[in-house]
Amino acid sequence: MSHLFDPLTIQGITLRNRIGVSPMCMYSYQDGFSNDWQVIHLGSRAAGGAGLVMTEATAVEPRGRITAHDVGIWSDEHIEPLRRVTEAIKKNGAAAGIQLAHAGRKASFARPWEGGKPVLPHQPEGWQCVGPSPIPHNEESAIPHELDRNEILMIQEAFVKAAQRALEAGFDVLEIHGAHGYLIHNFLSPISNQRTDEYGGSFENRIRFLMEIVRKVRPIWPDKLPLFVRLSCSDWTEGGWTVDDSALLAIQLKEEGVDLIDCSSGGGVFYAKIESGPGYQVPFSEEVRRRSGLLTAAVGLISSPDLADAIIRNGRADMVLLGRAMLRDPYWAIHAAVTLNQMIPIPSQYLRCFEWK
Repeated sequence: MSHLFDPLTIQGITLRNRIGVSPMCMYSYQDGFSNDWQVIHLGSRAAGGAGLVMTEATAVEPRGRITAHDVGIWSDEHIEPLRRVTEAIKKNGAAAGIQLAHAGRKASFARPWEGGKPVLPHQPEGWQCVGPSPIPHNEESAIPHELDRNEILMIQEAFVKAAQRALEAGFDVLEIHGAHGYLIHNFLSPISNQRTDEYGGSFENRIRFLMEIVRKVRPIWPDKLPLFVRLSCSDWTEGGWTVDDSALLAIQLKEEGVDLIDCSSGGGVFYAKIESGPGYQVPFSEEVRRRSGLLTAAVGLISSPDLADAIIRNGRADMVLLGRAMLRDPYWAIHAAVTLNQMIPIPSQYLRCFEWK
């Protein structure tokens, strides 16, 4: 029986424990370039004991950003600043992961602390968003430009080039963001995808955009390095994407060389009624893991060390990824080890600050 502080080997990478820092947008960058904030923010979580530290959603093209202040990887000039991030993470004992993303119809928004509302194309720091169908995210959003086949292929190629740059920047783990109402999720969900061509309609057609990205990225991303996909396992609304769809998709992703499904939910429609609470998304991880045989990560209001450990011990997930808990406490993993009486290596500079029973 595994527990929270057991190592986890995925392909050629061994994580020192089952705790990861979930991708969390910081909206703190200019022209997509990583900076000192990202180095300090993520490096401190590595020093704090996490086994995997993920960057936030990193845009594969400028119009794929959520806000004008997102980090990006759409040019070779973005590589060197991101290399500083991977060095800080790995020097402090964690594996460095990057989440490649395209915001789709939820692009061109203001930062949360600036209201978080859509920024229309004619407004400062606004641009035309895109999607599988011309269906806006909400009544205030711009109508997305419907992508044609050539534009679809161009975005897929942007993911491929981003993966190559991520490799050059020194990342150990690559995650493709297919959740939270962003572009890949837009294609997956019948609510946002009403196309009548080979990318819409049936389940097989709606997953085609993601499947083709994976097939193009996997040869670029070495077999020894893990490839994750994050899914919104439920739209939480009638007629939307479901956990059954997620499990069926995971089975096909496994055949294409995906190593782990990062199981989140929601974000696709603004009117969804989500029944949230501690560990509320763990059942998605458990179901996808059981039916696909793939490794899974559980996310969603996991803040208690006892809950995190129970998730792993009971085989409901292979990892837990923490968001808000890590923002509140960069040293959550060390504190969890003390709580669970698990001896782990910690920075010598901090030894006098922690006491095990």
